[in-house]
Amino acid sequence: MATNAIDQTRRMLSLVTYLRERPGARVSDVARAFGISEDELIADLDVLPMCGTSFRGGDLLDIDTDGDRIWWHNPDDVAEPLRLAADEATALLVAARAVATLPGLREGDRQALLRATAKLEAAAGEAAGASSRLAVTFESEGGVFADVDRAIAERRRLWLKYYSPARDELTEREVDPIRLFTIGHTYVEAWCRLSEARRTFRLDRVAEIKLLDAPSDPPPIELRDLSEGLVQPAAEDPEVVIEVGPGGRWVAEYYPHDTAEELPEGGLRITLRTPDPASLRRLALRLGRDGRIVAPQELADSARDAAARALAAYGG
Repeated sequence: MATNAIDQTRRMLSLVTYLRERPGARVSDVARAFGISEDELIADLDVLPMCGTSFRGGDLLDIDTDGDRIWWHNPDDVAEPLRLAADEATALLVAARAVATLPGLREGDRQALLRATAKLEAAAGEAAGASSRLAVTFESEGGVFADVDRAIAERRRLWLKYYSPARDELTEREVDPIRLFTIGHTYVEAWCRLSEARRTFRLDRVAEIKLLDAPSDPPPIELRDLSEGLVQPAAEDPEVVIEVGPGGRWVAEYYPHDTAEELPEGGLRITLRTPDPASLRRLALRLGRDGRIVAPQELADSARDAAARALAAYGG
């Protein structure tokens, strides 16, 4: 019988209680009790030892099996009252809110999770305030992926509300989808009616999506060969020069570039091309003291201003 992550999580939570009350339980009996095969049970048992009561890796479930019986060696240790540090409470609250938004979650489970989250917020006090400013977005086959896939199959236009990290803003646009592909993340290649050009959108950055009645009608364009990766600069793309110290040499490994000249004290002067130079502003912020944009001057000034605003906000 097919199962999903939500069903497996629910089963493993019940499995913990079941095994605590039945030390040395037989694999065949437990599998029969849960209505799963012995192979599925063994797969669950392979996951449980990676779970525990601390995000830092302590107090993990010491559960193993010899193929016939299941042994839990530290049930009393993990039964101690749970005490969460502020960062642990924040991580747990963010994860709980994210899971509550998953499509396919049973409404009863969703409400139980929300009630548990409310109790945790009350117990966490000030730590809950930090978690409320964070969010996680899941890329879901039951949501964005399914809508894009259907739009391609039915040749229909899509409306997107899309987050652009380069500009740190949400934009609304209509697109004619061309294809789905995965390189690390899942993307849709489409003809964007806002920019009147081919664009690539990462599915986990789609905040909202709607199928439109208008037919999808992208202009005839040659599909790019993605065998060399998603980012493939063209000769006509603007040139950007970045200087990095020893701690920023990784940029030359992860970004396609034209040249990488050695600098004194272990640094590099990297010349690369990109169709969207503004997208490198975040790279400059990430590098911090380990690097800076040298040219073009407009982009260097923009990155410097963004860093100053970030520092001002942090100080405030």
